[in-house]
Amino acid sequence: MEQRTLLERLARHLAAGNPDDWRDRVEQAAGLIAIMKDPDDAMAEAGDGQVWRAMIDAALRQRWSIAAAPAVEPPGGTDEEGEIPLAPDSVTGNRADWVHLHDRQEKPK
Repeated sequence: MEQRTLLERLARHLAAGNPDDWRDRVEQAAGLIAIMKDPDDAMAEAGDGQVWRAMIDAALRQRWSIAAAPAVEPPGGTDEEGEIPLAPDSVTGNRADWVHLHDRQEKPK
């Protein structure tokens, strides 16, 4: 099963009525997580406040990667990691086409 970030899980929970719109709830989820940044007295007694704040900061930084992710996959798809969008005309039968940065590196036979 896919491990989702706390921010994504919370956004999905907030969008429970419209599960496809969870990305619209990321900022709302980040606001809720930001409220928890400073531990209350009971939380501070139970653990290290600095560690807690660092964990909350890490959760909040993830919103930029979620916000930057495309909601719809590009027409040509993406690379294996999902980071580089591919134009439809860049995808051919040769599985290594997208790897080459310069045409002059490989000459057709």
